[in-house]
Amino acid sequence: MDLKQLEYFVRVAELGSFTRASSVLDIAQPALSRQVRLLEVELRQNLLLRNGRGVTTTEAGKLLLEHGRGILHQVERAREDLGRVRGALAGRVAVGLPPSIAKMMTVPLTREFRKRLPSAALSISEGLTISMQEGLLTGRLDIALLYNPSPTPELDTLPLMEEELFLIGPRETKAKATPISLKEVSALPLVIPSRPNAIRMTVETEMAGIGCKPNISLEIDGVAAILDLVADGAGHAILSKYALTTSTQPEAYLARPIVKPKLSSKLALATAASRTTTMTQQAMLELIQEVAGQVFGPTERTAQ
Repeated sequence: MDLKQLEYFVRVAELGSFTRASSVLDIAQPALSRQVRLLEVELRQNLLLRNGRGVTTTEAGKLLLEHGRGILHQVERAREDLGRVRGALAGRVAVGLPPSIAKMMTVPLTREFRKRLPSAALSISEGLTISMQEGLLTGRLDIALLYNPSPTPELDTLPLMEEELFLIGPRETKAKATPISLKEVSALPLVIPSRPNAIRMTVETEMAGIGCKPNISLEIDGVAAILDLVADGAGHAILSKYALTTSTQPEAYLARPIVKPKLSSKLALATAASRTTTMTQQAMLELIQEVAGQVFGPTERTAQ
């Protein structure tokens, strides 16, 4: 049984689509389909039921999917063990970070990774919670930092820290960073991400709890774009202070604490429950927690 064919089959079965799998695996769809078909011919079993909406696994396919995940994990563990003979872990880790966190953590995290895991490979990408959660489930990401992840059997999560949310507006002459109540915030035009963004859901839930709702001026999915619009006078934003680091001119904004009630967003480390964590990935999980403590300090990490 060819390991590459097995990997292709597992990814197609998990994603339920040759199109999505070809994109994730970076292989042409006809070539991917041919390799999976060759595996079916070798095993003398139909593994996938193809239809207009994608594919589903047959009974044989479900059985091979279960075994395939284990086989591929054991192969990765074997590579790691062989790497340890040379004195270092040698696996690959793909990490997803929110933009505001990536701005502050990417350099120190990469520096420590190279120092402690010189034989391993690291990939870091930025994204919003929903897209990164999908990346974990499809195997594109091994680890992701997610804001307010909903409890689900598909993900294993570990609380990392809690960020206070602020009302972000353009800095005006003589303006002061005085606290503002959530009731007052509800009267202001907001530039905010679309549902189901974690901050958007937090804002709507907390406002509903005090009998009001947000005055949404614009829905924009992207921290940098939101800040540009705030600077242009399109409205206010509700973000963490760390989000200002994504702007080229953070001094152009005024961050006011939100009170009655105070708003916060929880950040958690997440991995896919269906995949066993390799030793390299486990080392990276520990490294992320350590670097987060160094970058943000113990006072911010109240979630633990």
